[in-house]
Amino acid sequence: MGRFSGLFRPDRVGIVGATDREGSVGRSLVTNLDEHFDGEIVPINPGRDTVLGYDCYPDVASAPSIDLGVVVVPPSAVLDAVRDLGEAGTTNVVVITAGFGESGSEGARRERELRAVAEEYDIDLVGPNSLGVMSTPAGLNATFGPDIAREGSISFMSQSGAFITAVLDWANEEGISFRHVVSVGNKAVLDEVDFLRAWDEDEGTDVIVGYLEGIEDGQAFVQAAREVTSETPVVLVKSGRTDAGAQAASSHTGAIAGSEEAYEAGLDQAGVIRASTVEELFDYARGLSGLSTLESEGVAIVTNAGGPGVLTTDAVGDSSLELASFDDDTIEVLTAAMPEEAAVYNPIDVIGDADVDRFRTALERALADPNVGSAIVVSAPTAVLAYEDLAEMVLDVRDSYETPIVTCLMGGSRVDTAEGILRDAGVPNYFDPSRAVAGLDALARHDEITGRAADDPTAYDVDRERARSILERAADRTDNRLGVESMDLLDAYGIPTPTSAIVDDPVRARDVADDIDGDVVMKIVSPDISHKSDIGGVAVGVPTEEVEDTYEDLVARARNYQPNASILGVQVQEMVDLDAATETIVGMNRDPQFGPLLLFGLGGIFVEILEDTSIRVAPIGETEARSMVDEITAAPLLRGARGREPADIDAIVETLGRLSQLVTDFPALVELDVNPLVAGPDGVQAIDLRATVDTEDL
Repeated sequence: MGRFSGLFRPDRVGIVGATDREGSVGRSLVTNLDEHFDGEIVPINPGRDTVLGYDCYPDVASAPSIDLGVVVVPPSAVLDAVRDLGEAGTTNVVVITAGFGESGSEGARRERELRAVAEEYDIDLVGPNSLGVMSTPAGLNATFGPDIAREGSISFMSQSGAFITAVLDWANEEGISFRHVVSVGNKAVLDEVDFLRAWDEDEGTDVIVGYLEGIEDGQAFVQAAREVTSETPVVLVKSGRTDAGAQAASSHTGAIAGSEEAYEAGLDQAGVIRASTVEELFDYARGLSGLSTLESEGVAIVTNAGGPGVLTTDAVGDSSLELASFDDDTIEVLTAAMPEEAAVYNPIDVIGDADVDRFRTALERALADPNVGSAIVVSAPTAVLAYEDLAEMVLDVRDSYETPIVTCLMGGSRVDTAEGILRDAGVPNYFDPSRAVAGLDALARHDEITGRAADDPTAYDVDRERARSILERAADRTDNRLGVESMDLLDAYGIPTPTSAIVDDPVRARDVADDIDGDVVMKIVSPDISHKSDIGGVAVGVPTEEVEDTYEDLVARARNYQPNASILGVQVQEMVDLDAATETIVGMNRDPQFGPLLLFGLGGIFVEILEDTSIRVAPIGETEARSMVDEITAAPLLRGARGREPADIDAIVETLGRLSQLVTDFPALVELDVNPLVAGPDGVQAIDLRATVDTEDL
């Protein structure tokens, strides 16, 4: 375990606040450690000589050296206890005590002081407000939960201690096993990033799962998880998906909820498989921990029951997998071997009187088919079929073909023995066919994640100082917004814009129009008017001779619409041919956890109505930028659907890369919209700009 060996494999555990008082957390900790831990248990409490048969020490200084300190004293005494452990050389500490950042301003102050003490003594601290930690190989149950987990290869972190106790109780009934379990609590020092990295290096952990209410540093999480998920699967439940859920999470363990879009984008970029329920979390984990890599997406179904076979087929259709098409040899062999009433096309229905040998024949032939990458054995209980024998057959065939197999042996207690046989050999059994498919689907998704091309962002040649000077204009205004008058910001980062100028009188507008070939577009320029088209603040196709009158009309409309608006003038802009082009949008919104979120989608007046967009956490490389373009529903329009000339996709991708660099270079940019970004066969042009700047961060 490297850095965390003292946390999960300690030789001596000290409980500061240990007691033998019935119903106390201090007693539960000693009792839980006593049950399985083969190391030394050291109670520390000045009010006790012994605790449950163990010698009790009055303070840390008088106790033997401690590898792991567990603190369960009142909040006011926690800082002194952790400081004493630091003075004694203990570098691994779990603070069980609540009453810190989750409890208000006084608790938040106490948590800041706790963090400072931990930093002073270089302590790896879990909590506060933690249930504790478990390590099943060491028999370590340093929690006040009721039971230790079964020993396995899944490592589990949770921001809710209650979630751990409920899950472990359920998991023990389900036969789901764990390696390490940690209740991260308020994450004053150690957080999800630390445990991702630690468990990725742990040879005994083959899947990492977790329940999180918030991620403190989204950028660090994405970077760490990208590295981890290239080998070790990570599956998370992230609560607070709805507005109501996010509000609830913000008051629990002091979590600050970020936007759901940010989490969706960040977790996906990080290669994390996201589950929405506890069942999904562990259905995915069981498939990922026990099964080998898929050679193809084709799934074979072997069943003795027509209805469950159809349900399984539907579930495959809803997943990223596909129903395998058997080749002619497979159909010929199955036709000869199966009863006339059997179905030999996938799914294979061996019918209700099938014995184990008939199941074996069908399964072996299916796995021999070159189009099959995995198989699901679905069975309803019958009088002629012993589930234990069926389980042994599945394992025998699995070992011969080394192809991922999951089972769906349906029924009650008669399944238990067979399920244990399968579980011990790493084959997950599910009652529901859709859950069996979910286990395989998680495997396919992880294979896709490990095969992703990860490229670094391109470093474009840009003019940062020019961009900075443009952003600084916001400091001279009554608000912090910039508009089309600041289009030079895009030009400084190499994003194409049409010829244009901002003018403050009609004669100057005419002069600008004279220098532009053809008709022009004119727009009111005001940081106070966001939707210029809605108030008649945009005029398209204006001949040069009408420019002066149009100028007066635009200003008058703006004054009538919003008398107190700040009118900077009118933009006179070269017209862009939209007949062969598509209006798109590129933009950015800065999330409190993940930082800049890049957006791409169908633009113009439809962006808020259709919401056809894709989102990524910046910075991004070319691969991510290209996938943003491919993801939107309108992508076929850009690629030349129905006879349209294709847009210059490379120019869109480059624009996303340049925008990524801009918003990464300048954290002061809070929001930015380029709408529309007109994408045509000959490239792109940014037509309009709106930005919000945090002037204190320039």
